[in-house]
Amino acid sequence: MSRTHDTFRRSGLAIAALFALLGFQYATWASRLPALKTRLGASDAEVGLLLTVCGIGAAASFPLVAALMKRLGSRRLAELSALCLSLLPLAIGLAPNYPTALAITCCDGIAVACLDVAMNAQGAVLESAYQRTVMARLHATFSGGALAGALLAAAVNAVTADLLAHFAIAAALLLALLGFAHTGLLRDATTHVDPEPPDSPATLTPSQAKPPRRPLVPPVAFLWMGAAMAFGTIVEGAMNDWSALYLKNVAKAPAELTPMGIAGFSVTMVLARLMADRWRTLRGDRTLVTLGSATAGGGLALAVLIRGTPPALLGFACVGLGIAAVTPCIYKAAADRGPDSLAIVAAMGTVGLLAGPGIIGLIASASGLAWAMATVAAAAIIVSLCATRIPWPSTPSPALPPSPKPESAPESAPAPVAPSPSETPTHPVAATPAASTPTP
Repeated sequence: MSRTHDTFRRSGLAIAALFALLGFQYATWASRLPALKTRLGASDAEVGLLLTVCGIGAAASFPLVAALMKRLGSRRLAELSALCLSLLPLAIGLAPNYPTALAITCCDGIAVACLDVAMNAQGAVLESAYQRTVMARLHATFSGGALAGALLAAAVNAVTADLLAHFAIAAALLLALLGFAHTGLLRDATTHVDPEPPDSPATLTPSQAKPPRRPLVPPVAFLWMGAAMAFGTIVEGAMNDWSALYLKNVAKAPAELTPMGIAGFSVTMVLARLMADRWRTLRGDRTLVTLGSATAGGGLALAVLIRGTPPALLGFACVGLGIAAVTPCIYKAAADRGPDSLAIVAAMGTVGLLAGPGIIGLIASASGLAWAMATVAAAAIIVSLCATRIPWPSTPSPALPPSPKPESAPESAPAPVAPSPSETPTHPVAATPAASTPTP
């Protein structure tokens, strides 16, 4: 195994650990909401408020996240926010009353926003440094972490109802994930190699290094990214929240098949994310997001028009297949524009997750669930239209060999000052700093 492949794999696994940590952490305490409700003596509405405050904290914290990204960088911010998230379930379990639990979940939302932005910035640095597509697979590990958190909750609850025992076990596992991630996280890139090398590659000295050049992008580009992210998360949330009811009330599916809507959507989404990085390399982010979201919208629209259980299940599977790459690709495009853009886009995604279920519910109440699902299909088509206006980053060519020594080195490795000519990549790569000041 080459040294390049070894360091790429180590950094990729470290960043994947952050994605798994975030999914595991959320599933850990969210899966124990019934026990928390009993312990705090909360009503159903107050439990709903706990979840809402967590989302509001995440959505409203983007100015703070952007400032912390500039001051700390994605690596340090990821480690600090992951440390906080590892301990917050214990804090929620120890909360003496409902107002304290409310404040803790708001802090949890802020920490989630910090880690969300920082770990996606790390993924963008990894792609830029090694010229390999990995973002979709990183997002797939979030789902794996959430599944592991839910399974642990079920296993512990089968043995003991002690909430603190469960949260203590979870905290130990989360801290272990953080310790593993710490060994391979990347520094934010600070130098840039000219993408058009001379005929005979030569070592660049620090005085020759130039800051990264990005084309001036008007602020409206951020709005296209944010809109695509918001509508994309509305589509994802609608599948989880409304597919079972649609199968029961509109498609008239038997009771044993109603959970299959979520299952079909989830399975195709995970499988598509595992394959999406290869598709990104072959076709590019713009093509993948445009065609994928159009496939999701078209498949769901046909399912609504035809009605029936088989068309509905097929339509939900099309949504999972088509919408899977939207979030990873938009995060990469936003990270290449800097921390402000990345924080805004992440906040818009949270807004979509928060507002989507309510909007779909209002439409279902006013016009019926079939029209609500048609609205979801329209949201997917809007994502496709927005994708045509987003300034997408260049996608690594499959013929381009990776750089043997990335510009963003793990913290444990000393930063090279003047690598030897043998270490100079044949095709120098410009690593885009995810934590640098964005272009106005």
